[in-house]
Amino acid sequence: MATVTFVESDGTSHEADLVEGESLMQIATGSAIPGIDGDCGGEAACGTCHVIVSDEWVTTTGKATPVETQMLDMSPECSPNSRLACQIVAAKAMDGLTLRLPEFQM
Repeated sequence: MATVTFVESDGTSHEADLVEGESLMQIATGSAIPGIDGDCGGEAACGTCHVIVSDEWVTTTGKATPVETQMLDMSPECSPNSRLACQIVAAKAMDGLTLRLPEFQM
């Protein structure tokens, strides 16, 4: 089965099954990944599913949309590869994806 790994700011990693068609936020919350809250339910309106994509995965996951960027710009931990996990739809090509989590969600 395909997997995605979420790495907390302290280095603790959590692996979850990658379910094609679900958002990475749905996968994280369904797998009780600490640090991903998804308070708005996936509407890109809260910033509580902020993840940081490594350079080698940006082509696969895509870049942040203007709506995401507007929300992420409010985070002190925003980076060029910051995304909202609710806006990344899982695909088979993401097998092995590792995402870093900021220390604090908004």
